[in-house]
Amino acid sequence: MNNPNNSLAPIPYWRLSSFYFFYFASLGALVPYWSLYLKDLGFGAQAIGILIAFLPATKIFAPYIWGWLADHTQRPITIIRVANLLAVFAFAGVFMGNSYWWLALVMFTFSFFWNSSLPQFEATTLNHLKDKIHRYSNIRLWGSLGFIFMVVGLGEFFQRHSIDWLPAVIFVLLAAIFLVSLMVPERLQVEHGEQAHIMSVVRQPVVLAFLAVCFLMVLSHGPYYTFYSIYLEEHGYSRRFIGIFWAVGVIAEVIIFLLMHRVLPVLGARLLLLVTLALTALRWLLIGYFPDNTTMLFFAQLFHAFSFGVFHAVGILLVHQFFKGKHQGRGQALYASLSFGVGGAAGSLVSGFLWDRVDHSSLFALAAVAALLAWIVVWRFIRLDIR
Repeated sequence: MNNPNNSLAPIPYWRLSSFYFFYFASLGALVPYWSLYLKDLGFGAQAIGILIAFLPATKIFAPYIWGWLADHTQRPITIIRVANLLAVFAFAGVFMGNSYWWLALVMFTFSFFWNSSLPQFEATTLNHLKDKIHRYSNIRLWGSLGFIFMVVGLGEFFQRHSIDWLPAVIFVLLAAIFLVSLMVPERLQVEHGEQAHIMSVVRQPVVLAFLAVCFLMVLSHGPYYTFYSIYLEEHGYSRRFIGIFWAVGVIAEVIIFLLMHRVLPVLGARLLLLVTLALTALRWLLIGYFPDNTTMLFFAQLFHAFSFGVFHAVGILLVHQFFKGKHQGRGQALYASLSFGVGGAAGSLVSGFLWDRVDHSSLFALAAVAALLAWIVVWRFIRLDIR
């Protein structure tokens, strides 16, 4: 029997990695293709923007609710299993109807459960790693591999078959996430003495600045995550090519995850954030102003190594440094809520509202502005240099 606090317990590398693989494989089915599925059902840009926004919108509050439960029950893996099982049942609703309001209800309910498990699993993974946090990226890269496998495979599949198969694929992947979660052992961070209230951590200027940067960074991804597939299709790219473009970005992400344990100790968190945010702004400008240039789009996708890979690895490290002991679950939840939740929902809603109203180049330019604002916040307020 596994003891959650046994300091000699080995790292369950493959069980942790398998969870990431299937979780991000489901993301690889949802993010690139769900908007195409909704378009195929006949929904317009604004409706698609709203329906897509439900995925990040529930991250605003769901992770924190489930994080509170995990921290107070001291059974995060149990919470993860329950949330994933409920996500499977909730998503089954897509097979019962495809009206706007029904899909809105299904996506809200499904994402409330689905979004809650990853922050808790991040905390569990870091607790298993203990003083080997630099190995996080070597485990997390399996999530990127799952995303690549799914996005390329479905791109090829949907080149020959109807995209109506998408809900069935996602349902199977969600079931796989639940089954894998049953194999992951519990692991809690050992607490040392009394800890201050979590709000005393949040109110620190450096933590507030970090959370603001997370919001702006994910906000800047709004046009990309919501309309990139539709954008490419409108410029004449096949669904096979769309899958390849998505995969290129995540392959670059995998490479950086493999290198992060060497790069971070040399360059430090602050410098990596500054470089990442500058390259992210450049990425949105390349996508917005060179949609018909395959070389430029390929080059822009390589920057996904920074706009997601480096940023997420540094973000997880900083959250683990800021939020200790009993605050681990809620710290990861807060990071997910304000970045992928508030930032992601705002990005999807704004993009959906503006997509048919402004030039697409201008919308991606606005995304670049958001990334540059985040760069200014890091330059001015985040002085610590964690390595």
